[in-house]
Amino acid sequence: MKNYNFKVFCITALITLGLVSCNKDLNRLPLNSITASTALNSAAGYKLLLAKVYGAYSLTSSTGVGNSDLAGIDAGTSDFLRLYWNAEELPTDEAACIWNDPGIQDFHNMNWSSSNVILLGLYVRSIYQITVANAFIAQSSDAAIKGFSSDDQTNIRYYRAEARFLRAYQYWVLMDMFGNPPFVDENSPIGGTSPKQISRAALFAYIEAELKAIDPLLAAPHKNEYGRADEAADWALQARMFLNAEVYLGTGKGRYTDAMTYAQKVIDAGYTLMPNYQNLFLADNNLNNPEVILSINYDGVNSQNNGGTTFIINSSISAAMDAAAFGVPDGGWAGNRATQALPTLFTGSTETTDSRNLFYSTGHTLNMDTLQSFTSGYATTKWKNVTSAGVTPPSANGVYCSTDFPLFRLGEIYLIYAEASLRAGTNTGTGLTYYNLVRARAGATSANAISLGDILNERGREMYWEATRRTDLIRYNLFTPDTYLWAFKGGVSAGKGVESFRNLYPIPSNDITSNNNLTQNTGY
Repeated sequence: MKNYNFKVFCITALITLGLVSCNKDLNRLPLNSITASTALNSAAGYKLLLAKVYGAYSLTSSTGVGNSDLAGIDAGTSDFLRLYWNAEELPTDEAACIWNDPGIQDFHNMNWSSSNVILLGLYVRSIYQITVANAFIAQSSDAAIKGFSSDDQTNIRYYRAEARFLRAYQYWVLMDMFGNPPFVDENSPIGGTSPKQISRAALFAYIEAELKAIDPLLAAPHKNEYGRADEAADWALQARMFLNAEVYLGTGKGRYTDAMTYAQKVIDAGYTLMPNYQNLFLADNNLNNPEVILSINYDGVNSQNNGGTTFIINSSISAAMDAAAFGVPDGGWAGNRATQALPTLFTGSTETTDSRNLFYSTGHTLNMDTLQSFTSGYATTKWKNVTSAGVTPPSANGVYCSTDFPLFRLGEIYLIYAEASLRAGTNTGTGLTYYNLVRARAGATSANAISLGDILNERGREMYWEATRRTDLIRYNLFTPDTYLWAFKGGVSAGKGVESFRNLYPIPSNDITSNNNLTQNTGY
């Protein structure tokens, strides 16, 4: 039986407190009002409120069931990870979906507009989570806890730092996806005033300053509860952000040495690779896992929605694949599968023994000849809702999953260091060592030298379907140009280049219409 720790605590807290969700008008910045004032009398009470901040990542309503927190968005599709995964994976060479749900086909065809409902959902979900964090940060100020015991003040300050980290993470998502979002913090006025827009460069500076400010305020690596942020999560986000700094700040403004510095801080914190790669993506991946730095936690009984890993796993299989073997005996949604570009990464003499080659080909074609058939393209079997012993955990209906999603893990950090060292031109020997550690875990042949192209391919093998691919392709200037094509890129069978402005998603038209402070991104 899984030890849910903070996961079940979050869910219980949300139900007990009955916290109020966001403003019903999606045209405005959502406002969150925490009404359980009796929870503000002790560190234990504040921990209940912190649960709301974390719970907003894995639940779609304040109680974990029923309607979405986000009015106008179907609860089944409004989970943060489902929205984020679609926006990161579906417009790339790694995945395509056969469904015709509103907005889905826009991604692989690369013809989305500012009215795309999935982009609206992601944008509002991120802002909602920022709003929840802002409310907690404001209500946990030093002035508010002045009369508490010394121990309680210490604990609440840890909680506040975690809320600031989660807010910084969501601002990073908005910066990466939308570039120039509206900005509010705990000091912003509530109601009556539309939030101001922040430039991508200014938001980058804000996130960097926040992450450095809270670094000494967070728990040390390995010292927090499972599923809660610590210093290593802070360093991991900085490493990822600095690796992409040239995209965020403009040509010639890379921060690759900084990416190496923060990746090394994570590596030195004592994380090690999970010996068996697929165990990272199973239902007991919270146990004896030395690799994951921070995860979004899911529970097939206590936190039920059709997003998260429930979505990833069910959408990846069909009835013909024996859904029970994937821990979802009543599942099998037959939606997402891989373009031929992904399994092709595992061909060649150096990749034949690679344990990450996790695809289902029976009855499927390698080449994706149509977007409308699940068997056109290999199915992906990386994610499962079974334990490492092959046991399916309890589930309310044979569909909901208990597999946690790693937001940050050591395998990525090794590859961040390797890539940053090549781009910076320093410590490339150490980068090669880290690159080969990732390959050795997979049983792949070690390399004597590597190029940036090798690292992109290795990230494809190591990180596929973990919601990083769009960001990677943009960093390599391969997302929109015709210099790299995949099946149905731009809506054409053989693939085609698309407009460069699609490296950024549009700010949803709803918000542009209602907030005169916002200017739409170029091209939309």
